[in-house]
Amino acid sequence: MALRAAVLRHIRVPVQTLGLKSNPRAPSGSIRLMSSHDDHLSKEEVADRVLSVVKSFPKVDPSRVTPEVHFQKDLGLDSLDSVEIVMALEEEFKLEIPDKEADKIDSCNLAIEYIHNHPLAS
Repeated sequence: MALRAAVLRHIRVPVQTLGLKSNPRAPSGSIRLMSSHDDHLSKEEVADRVLSVVKSFPKVDPSRVTPEVHFQKDLGLDSLDSVEIVMALEEEFKLEIPDKEADKIDSCNLAIEYIHNHPLAS
């Protein structure tokens, strides 16, 4: 059911409306509007939310968190902590990050890029 809802949010569906003037450039003068789920997150919004999640992690000093910070090198976190942060990001953005991709996310910048480019991030 969740998969169906996710797919339906991204399918363009022709919508016919009444009472609108037809587009003279449209074939046969018909009206064809498209409905789509176009409210993709901006990169700034993703960055703000990623930084907020990382700052709220118990082992992190919030004053050291920047978009360029590396989880292990700069924050002194271990690999398990990185996994926990990625899981918190999945929960925050309501998406599932495959293990192969999650293993690559070791900094705020990579998390921001991955989530910003993910079509289902919300």
